Amino acid sequence: MVHCSCVLFRKYGNFIDNLRLFTRGGSGGMGYPRLGGEGGKGGDVWVVAQNRMTLKQLKDRYPQKRFVAGVGANSKISALKGSKGKDCEIPVPVGISVTDENGKIIGELNKENDRILVAQGGLGGKLLTNFLPLKGQKRIIHLDLKLIADVGLVGFPNAGKSSLLSCVSHAKPAIADYAFTTLKPELGKIMYSDFKQISVADLPGLIEGAHMNKGMGHKFLKHIERTRQLLFVVDISGFQLSSHTQYRTAFETIILLTKELELYKEELQTKPALLAVNKMDLPDAQDKFHELMSQLQNPKDFLHLFEENMIPERTVEFQHIIPISAVTGEGIEELKNCIRKSLDEQANQENDALHKKQLLNLWISDTISSTEPPSKHAVTTSKMDII
Repeated sequence: MVHCSCVLFRKYGNFIDNLRLFTRGGSGGMGYPRLGGEGGKGGDVWVVAQNRMTLKQLKDRYPQKRFVAGVGANSKISALKGSKGKDCEIPVPVGISVTDENGKIIGELNKENDRILVAQGGLGGKLLTNFLPLKGQKRIIHLDLKLIADVGLVGFPNAGKSSLLSCVSHAKPAIADYAFTTLKPELGKIMYSDFKQISVADLPGLIEGAHMNKGMGHKFLKHIERTRQLLFVVDISGFQLSSHTQYRTAFETIILLTKELELYKEELQTKPALLAVNKMDLPDAQDKFHELMSQLQNPKDFLHLFEENMIPERTVEFQHIIPISAVTGEGIEELKNCIRKSLDEQANQENDALHKKQLLNLWISDTISSTEPPSKHAVTTSKMDII
């Protein structure tokens, strides 16, 4: 096996991607009826994003998974206004979606120090409550981690995604000849010799019907939503999940992967995509690759071979198509360079778009200012000048 000397893949290992927690805001403090004193409000429960935090660390640190805020202070002669109860903060990783027991989204935490209020403290006793305190809000919440990675690997089982990572890195993912080799996502970073880092998510293999939650289904698709780019990995020899399922050629595999992404969420198709055609060391691989390239150049000429419900609304236009062999190392250097080039191009396009938006906002602001009628004060001043 060929290892690329300029790349290192730092393996983060298996992880927990969802947790169910019990939260309760603190009860309010007692009021003081005789002197009209108000009890303190109960503390609130917050979910706060922290770098270098994982859901596994959260579970290990708080095995009971119960988070209750402090009780508000009672009103007393020396302090008629009771102090607020202590807030409870739940540390979570960046990239968390928070939902309630009914699946309704409460909010998302996309950067460090983002925070969401999940359970409010109860009011302290006051005149309106007959000086009796109210209990805090009780809420079951679900923390759902959607990976944030530069590149997400997309492919049916046995496409060679794990083998590919072991070739471009020092990672040693478990590799076997059966479906769903990767049962849990592997997170890591490709590190280049100039210290450039690109994060990669090797995700569980997709199967037909994933959008309907078959196989790993939504577990796969929810993760890939938060990758910046997609790297399709297909076996040049095609794919067959089992002896009971239909054999698919490499071209059919790409079309079906595209359809699964579209059925789950159309926006996934707008992500920049690359294609790695793996197992080029196999016999007849070159002939099959030339056939695949002609099919990809004119995909509409071959869509009549598919059942209508398998044809995607739009086919993916790959920015780069790279033939590789994870066994011999063929094409690995080119693939690594193409991944970096594609991400750099995307970053430049996003920066240009942001710059144009800023200029447009500035122009709109200047236009509005120049067309606004002069204020009364300005008119009065000009009259005074004339006099």
